[in-house]
Amino acid sequence: MVRDDTRDDDRRESSRRTRESRASRLDVPKDTRRALMRRPDYDPEMFGRFAETFARFLGTARFLFFMTVFVIIWLTINVVGVWHLRWDPYPFILLNLLFSTQASYAAPLILLAQNRQESRDRVVAEQDREANVRALADMEYLAREVASLRIAVGEVSTRDFLRSELRNLLTEMEERAQQRGDQRSEGRAPPRSLES
Repeated sequence: MVRDDTRDDDRRESSRRTRESRASRLDVPKDTRRALMRRPDYDPEMFGRFAETFARFLGTARFLFFMTVFVIIWLTINVVGVWHLRWDPYPFILLNLLFSTQASYAAPLILLAQNRQESRDRVVAEQDREANVRALADMEYLAREVASLRIAVGEVSTRDFLRSELRNLLTEMEERAQQRGDQRSEGRAPPRSLES
C-alpha cells in the first residue's frame, strides 16, 4: 500500500515537472486539450499533516470525553424530549448514521497517518542502521589500533627492565673498578680492555 502511494506521488510529481518544463520551454507546443473540469490540486504533505493531527486527536481522552457528552445529550434529548424535540426516536438511526460517517472518514485518515509514520520509522531505522555500521567500523578500527599499540608496547622496554639492566651495568662497572684497584695495588697494569 505504501509502494502504491509512493508510485502515485512519483507519477504526479513527474507529470507536474513535465507540465512545468513544457510551459517554460518555447520549442514544445502547449497542451491544447482543455478539461471540462479541472482536477483538484492538493498538497499531499499538508493533507498528510491534517490526517496525522486528526488521528492524534481521535486517540485522546478529550475526544472520548466530548464524544461521550455528545451521545449523552443526544440520547437525553431524544428519549426524554427536552424542549419537545425528538428528531431521532429510540432506534437512533440518525445517530448510527453519524457514527458510520465518522468511522468511514476516520479509518482512511488513520491509515494515512499510520502510513506516514511507517515511512518516517523506515527512514529513521535506515539512518540508525547506517549509524550502527559506521560505529561498528569505528570500533573495528579502534580495536586494530589498540592491538597494534599492544604489540608496539610489548617491544618497548619497561621501567623494571631498564632498572635491572642499569643495576647489572652498575655492578659490572663496580667489579671492574675493584679489579683495577686491586691490580694497581699489586703493581700490575690493567689490561687494555678494562681501561676503556
